[in-house]
This record gives sequence, structure tokens and C-alpha cells, in this order.
Amino acid sequence: MVAPLLRSLWSTTRKPFSPRGTLFPRFLSTASATSATTAPNPSLDPSRLRNVAVIAHVDHGKTTLMDRLLRQCGADIPHERAMDSISLERERGITIASKVTAISWKENELNMVDTPGHADFGGEVERVVGMVEGAILVVDAGEGPLAQTKFVLAKALKYGLRPILLLNKVDRPAVSEERCNEVESLVFDLFANLGATEEQLDFPVLYASAKEGWASSFFTKDPPADVKNMSQLLDAIIRHVPPPKANLDAPFQMLVSMMEKDFYLGRILTGRVFSGAVRVGDRIHGLRSTDSGVTKIEEGKVTKLMKKKGTSMALIDSAGAGDIISMAGMASPVIGHTVANVEVMTALPTVELDPPTISMTFGVNDSPLAGRDGTHLTGGKIGDRLMAEAETNLAINVLPGIGESYEVQGRGELQLGILIENMRREGFELSVSPPRVMYKTENKEKLEPIEEVTIEINEEHVGLIMEALSHRRAEVLDMGPVPGHVGRTRLSLTCPSRGLVGYRSVFSSDTRGTGFMHRAFLTYAKHRGPLGNVRKGVLVSMGYGAITAYALTSLEPRGILFVSPGMETYDGMIVGEHSRDTDLDVNPVRAKELSNMRAAGKDENVKLSPPRLMTLEEAIGYVASDELIEVTPKTIRLRKRYLEVNKRKAMSRRLKE
Repeated sequence: MVAPLLRSLWSTTRKPFSPRGTLFPRFLSTASATSATTAPNPSLDPSRLRNVAVIAHVDHGKTTLMDRLLRQCGADIPHERAMDSISLERERGITIASKVTAISWKENELNMVDTPGHADFGGEVERVVGMVEGAILVVDAGEGPLAQTKFVLAKALKYGLRPILLLNKVDRPAVSEERCNEVESLVFDLFANLGATEEQLDFPVLYASAKEGWASSFFTKDPPADVKNMSQLLDAIIRHVPPPKANLDAPFQMLVSMMEKDFYLGRILTGRVFSGAVRVGDRIHGLRSTDSGVTKIEEGKVTKLMKKKGTSMALIDSAGAGDIISMAGMASPVIGHTVANVEVMTALPTVELDPPTISMTFGVNDSPLAGRDGTHLTGGKIGDRLMAEAETNLAINVLPGIGESYEVQGRGELQLGILIENMRREGFELSVSPPRVMYKTENKEKLEPIEEVTIEINEEHVGLIMEALSHRRAEVLDMGPVPGHVGRTRLSLTCPSRGLVGYRSVFSSDTRGTGFMHRAFLTYAKHRGPLGNVRKGVLVSMGYGAITAYALTSLEPRGILFVSPGMETYDGMIVGEHSRDTDLDVNPVRAKELSNMRAAGKDENVKLSPPRLMTLEEAIGYVASDELIEVTPKTIRLRKRYLEVNKRKAMSRRLKE
């Protein structure tokens, strides 16, 4: 059924169909590919277009809202969170990459951009905000604006957008009209503090329950059945978001904002058409701005024009200024480059990105257990994969390091953790250093990145959390009860990024899973001095082979174990956390000596506590400066940088001197 449809699609452009590749970019599902159709030649009138980004804090309902808008406009949604097409997004319930889709409403076409809410993926917001004229700011009516609401809103206001405020989750029992008025006032104050213009401060307000699939222009918890849908929000977008200002008569220019690679079509470039019109078969070239001027990268022609419609990709014949499209035919341009008609030699201004705040070193896995699980083991393979990631993700910088290692700079441990997780699923083995904060020096003064943190916890945990954060050089700005939640306290504070590395898992255990912590980069400020005691020592293996229950029985009183009997270990591997502040060398492979006085079967009675098995994010936050994470497709191990005991002691003495 699929093959005849693909052949008929391919024949429309008079190109032979090759069974070796696929017609569509890999970010489309098979269901999407089978439902793709060749769209009729659309009108190039930019007044029909509305380009809108959906921005919000984590878990405030952006992707659910996109589902309801798609369904309202007739799109066939294969599953909930339809815009989250990456497997890690569906597993973790977060949006990692920005995505564009088009929906039709009352003879207008709306290009909707779903963006991540987590500050670690802020580069995804920065590179797409310049493509749109309007934004829907989604705020949880119960929680109000939080740290990352401020982060994404600041990006939107910087580009001159006039957001529409959508108070989501108003159907919750704790949300009242008074609470919605309070949140609206808080958002207004946030706009004012971020330097919004008078026009931006006059923002329209709507109330919605994305889960139930309705939006209203006035506060209600149960709208009438005939208006229990998203039509009022869609009408507000048409009314309040201006159409793109575009010149169809000028030469074609497009700034590349997203990029995907497809086995058959090659590089798929997505961006907003800045001026002119483009048709299949047009001669185009890629341009890049350099210090010496504009450089021509490559010349080619448009082989395919595509546009995401709902959840499927449609082939189109032409597109005009103001529209957001995808094209194939060029092999070299990347995000930030300009694609234009061959007579144009002017590059469009590129997106300004916030600088990275942390870095990690990726290297070859050189442990005694290396090469057992993975298929990509060499430094060259790791380097090629990291360079390919840097092409599609502007918020990551990759610099060659010493030997076969690479320094990867990013926004936070979650962003780099997602990259490492993707690499291990692709069959890579690597060793990863702990995150290092990137400092600045201005006027001979050392500056470090400071983050704004919002914490919501039960009252009985306040003392414990305040003590832990004081060791991490945090400073409390505000503290008070959470509206509508008896016995809950909200803390607003600033903390150095280095103090928050690895704190999320500690925070979850300290609050027994009942606390919420949200953080976003604030500014660079004066270095706050050394951190307090934030981690204990570790138990380091000095044996090679299979771990025995007999050995772990005597080690269990010494601390918390990370391993279980039967697992492999080697000299220098970390097998547990010591109960004291110093490291302790132990032998976890020691077996019971057999004699005529001892029986071999007594190990059956050994009962050990379950080990603490770390996730990748927990490991990234846990390791110290003299330790590494060994990442393979099947396991995550912690180890010392220097495996030999004598080498470790010599290096520690050298550091003290």
C-alpha cells in the first residue's frame, strides 16, 4: 500500500523512485509519510499567514495545547503529545527540540512553533523566535509564572513580539477567578520588569483547559457545549497576531533555522522565507557571514519544497515571503546560513545565542571493560558524531581537546545528558568528565554563572533544604506560602551553577519526591567562594572480576553500595559511597576461602540492601573532578580518572602542593 503511494508522489516531480531511500525526512513517522499528499499550489498572499510560537515553563501544557489545536483544525493525531516525535521526549514527558506545523483556520494558515520550556534547551527557543510575529504565553493558573516563564518571555519580548496570555489548567479545583487575577497581575509585573513596551503590556488574556480541549475569553470552569473548543484562541491569534511584513517582488532569501538529514533527500533545511518567492527547480546558493564579508558556500537548485501540515508532510510547488517551509537540494548550509537566489550576495543577520555555561570532556572509553557493548569506540567516530550534533544544535559548541578527546560546551547538565543518552543508544562507548562551570574575567575580577531558582516544598522540609543550599552558596530572595496549597512553601533564590550541579537528585530524596525545583540562567556575577561539603568520599575497587556477595556483606556497613553481586568490576572503579569524607580502597571480589571447616553454600543466607543504581543525569551530577563516567549502550559505571592506586595518591599529593 505504501510503495504505490510513494511512487505516485515521486512521479509528480519526474524523478525516478529509488527503493534504497525514503522520500521524507527521518523526523516523520511512517504514519505521517503514508498520509503525505501533494498540496495544490497555495496562494502566496502573506496576509493569510500568521506565524506563532507557543512558549511556556516546563509542564505548563504547551504540547497538550498543540494537540488540541491540531485536532480542532481537522488534523489526524496518532497519539497524545503528537508534536513530541523524538523517543526521549515521549519517555521523559518534556519537549527537547522546537517543531513547526501549519494548521488552517477560516481561510488563514497558522504556522505554529512548539518550543521547549526547559532553560537547558533555550537555544531551541532563541533560534525560532525570530521566525514568528506573535507568541502564546502559556502559564499554569495554579502555579503562576516561574523561573523559566521569565526566561522564555524575555526572549519573546526581545524580538518585539506581543504575546497572548493563556492561563491554562483553570479547571483545577484550587483555581478560582481571584487566583487567575493574581496570576495575571504577576505576569503584568513580569512584563514590566523585563522592559515590555506599552503595546506589549496591553496583552489579551484567555482562559483554557488544554486537557479538556477548550479556551475561553472570560473565566469559566465549564463553558457551554457549543463553544467547548479552541475556536476562541484561534480567533484571538487571527485578531491579535499581525501577518508577516513581506515583499514578494524582492529576490528570494531564507534564513535556515532548523536542519534535518534524510538518507534519500540529503539535507532538509527549514526556515522562514524572508523575501521573494521560491519554486521547485529554482537556482539557489548558500551564503555565510564571516569577518571578511559574505562567503558563498554552495550553489544548487531546489529539488523539493515541503511544508508540515498537521502531523504529515506535504509537497508544495512554491512558497512566498513570510511562510515557514522546508527544502531539499543543498548539501552544505547549516543553521544560521542564508539560502537565496543566485543573484543575491547579502546574508541575513544570524540569531544571537546566550553563551554556554558548562562544559564536559568526551573521550574514548579506556577502561578494562571497554569494547564489550558498543560498536563506535574510536575518537574519530565520537568526534564526527559531536560535530554533526553541533551543526543541528546551535547551543552546543564542540572544541578538540588533548589526544582523542573533545570539549563539549552547553547550557546545563540535562542538555548534555540528553546528548550522551542519544549517543549510547546509537552504540557509542565513551568516557565523560564531570561538568565544569565556564567562568569569565572582567576587570581582573572572576565572574561565574548565577541561576534563578524557584523551589516549592512542604513546610517540614524547609530547614533541611535551606541548610543544603547554604553549603552551595545560595542566597534567598523571597519566601512565602503557596496560594491554594496549605502547608506548602515557595522559595525564590539565586545560586551559582556549580552549586546546582547534581543537586536535583539530592533535592528529590530530601523532599521524598514531593518538592518541585525550577531553575534558569540569570546572569554572570562575582565568584561567591568555595562550596561547602556537598558530597562524601567513595568506595574504590582494587580488584578485577565478578563482585561477590561475601565481599559486599563486609562493605555494606561502610556506606551505600552502587553494585550488586555478579557485576564486573576493575581496579579504580567506584562501587559505593563512603560514610565519611575520604575515599576508601576496598576489594569487592574477595571470595570465601574454602576449607574443611567452612561450607561453600553458606552465601545463600546473605541478605544485602538493594544497591543505588544511578541514572545518567544522577551520575553526571555525582562525579567529582578526579572521576569519570564510563558510558556504554548497556551500563553506566563511575570510575577514578587514574585507575592505579599509587598514581591516584601521587596526583592528589601534587594537587595539595
